[in-house]
Amino acid sequence: MKLALAHDWLNQIGGAENVLEELVAMFPGAPVFTTIYGPAQMPPAYRQWDIRASWLNRAPAVHRHHQPYLPLYPAAVRSLDLAGFDVILSNKSGFIHGLKHSAGQLHICYCLAPTRYVWTYGEYARREGFGRWLGAVIGPVINRLRQWDYRAAQPTPPAGGQGVDHFIAISKDIQQRIKTYYKRESVIIYPPVNTGRFQPVDNPAGDYYLVVSRLIPYKRIDLAVQAFSRLNKRLIVVGDGRDRAQLESLAGPSVEFKGRLPWDEVVALMANCRAFLFPGFEDFGIAPVEAQAAGRPVIALAKGGALDTVLDGETGLFFHEQSVEALIDAITQFERFSFDPAAARANAERFSIGRFRRELGQFVAEKWGEFNRSI
Repeated sequence: MKLALAHDWLNQIGGAENVLEELVAMFPGAPVFTTIYGPAQMPPAYRQWDIRASWLNRAPAVHRHHQPYLPLYPAAVRSLDLAGFDVILSNKSGFIHGLKHSAGQLHICYCLAPTRYVWTYGEYARREGFGRWLGAVIGPVINRLRQWDYRAAQPTPPAGGQGVDHFIAISKDIQQRIKTYYKRESVIIYPPVNTGRFQPVDNPAGDYYLVVSRLIPYKRIDLAVQAFSRLNKRLIVVGDGRDRAQLESLAGPSVEFKGRLPWDEVVALMANCRAFLFPGFEDFGIAPVEAQAAGRPVIALAKGGALDTVLDGETGLFFHEQSVEALIDAITQFERFSFDPAAARANAERFSIGRFRRELGQFVAEKWGEFNRSI
């Protein structure tokens, strides 16, 4: 089969791009279709890929400020020419699942999330700090995009056009959202995590708890900073972002901000911490899996992807309300428990790169075989 990859945009690095890198490794030579591509914002290795961007890539300042072009993304996606490919594998969190294709092409969507900007715009606007006036202005546009997004997610019609033949979800939460918003069923194949980068150590030496995260509002690092400041317990925060100054203003002397660190230092901090903190609501969340791969337990909000990746009472503890008080209660409870590093490591292996490649490869091959026999 001749396969093409599709990705929403390539002007920033995050979890979606981690998945894309594995897809490129799985299907060498497959072109990557996308709306925009800013080489300066991406790792140098991407310049070796066959990346094919839409006309939107020529818009002024789009690589640095792509949000104002939101209403144009559906048209940009539809303009991509994927003729000649047997299978299209889209890696979606935005609009890329709405690409046009023929009835003789199989479209499999690896769904990182139904398009947040249209289905949970209010929540997205709050977490990004948008003002009320912007919501009032953009509301009608969001409604039209929601209608388009729903139609694009429906099964491919007999004559071809837009449509998704099969959805893959990255977690139980995303699986439920696909069903709620798109009325579609899906299977779960968890994203790949480089568990081999981390290893438990025999005697973790650290007296600290750890956060590794971008410092932006929805990550809710403020909960951890305030909780550990009140408890006067040591917390190390690794990462940077626009919230850093505000978080530092909330912090007591027991909280230390490290900024961005080289990977070997992050690995060492993971392996030696008392526990890893994960107070945000994430679709999946790679960092808690990495901590468990290092043999360390996780204290996490009982919501989103953490429900898939953390075993409550075995490889970590949950708290059930996004509040400082609930997190303090969880920390207090945590310190009365003991956790087995081997159990944490074994749980992390459920999300390894090898497992991802095996499961996704089998799914694509099986669905292509079924599709090929039906046409």
